[in-house]
Amino acid sequence: MTEAGTTSAGALLVVSAHAGDFVWRSGGAIALAAERGQRAKVVCLSYGERGESAKAWLAGKTLPEIKALRQAEAEAAAAALGAEIEFFDAGDYPLLESHEIVDRLVLVYRELQPAVVLTHTLVDPYNGDHPAAARMALQARILAQAIGYEAPGEPLGAPPVFSFEPHQSEQCDFKPNLLLDVTSVWDRKEKAMQCLPAQQHMWDYYADLGKRRGVQFKRNAGPNLGLAHDTRAEAFFRHFPQTTRELS
Repeated sequence: MTEAGTTSAGALLVVSAHAGDFVWRSGGAIALAAERGQRAKVVCLSYGERGESAKAWLAGKTLPEIKALRQAEAEAAAAALGAEIEFFDAGDYPLLESHEIVDRLVLVYRELQPAVVLTHTLVDPYNGDHPAAARMALQARILAQAIGYEAPGEPLGAPPVFSFEPHQSEQCDFKPNLLLDVTSVWDRKEKAMQCLPAQQHMWDYYADLGKRRGVQFKRNAGPNLGLAHDTRAEAFFRHFPQTTRELS
């Protein structure tokens, strides 16, 4: 996922609504970036403490205990993938859009200067936190580019932004236009998923999804790449046009 004018050494930024989202949807992309020596950073806008921690609530844990639990899980998952992680603790269900959150994201963009950004889809009828996170990630990218915006650091360039795959793709009108081979780091993604026992019901779902997207990757790549039988892939949607000097 590189653009004309960027290099493979550029940083990867992932804006995640909740503590587990970045693992299920882009853990492979994060691990690949880390293995290439890129700086990879995850921003979790919330811990998913209210809407995505049912197991902990049923166990009788308090809100502070659940936040601490989800933070520890997400930190372990990020470490397994080779990424940094930062928590905004902005609350969930609902995750309310605000200038304060956007401004904090601008600071992250300016400091990190990412070459690639990953976030949620702009449509998700099942979880309004996900589109809210995507809207704020996109708005912050635009503001971080503005030379007159009052924030420290150099103005941002134009990093491509990709939406990672939502939980129910068809209902979110998700039509991927990029498939990423993550076979070489699939074991790291599985390890990261297993760092999230609060959402253990997601493990098999995303393991199966990786297989299905792997089949699609091989179908679209053609027969001459010598791909492994057990190819695993992640799907993404590109928000802005690719810039290139030749068609390929």
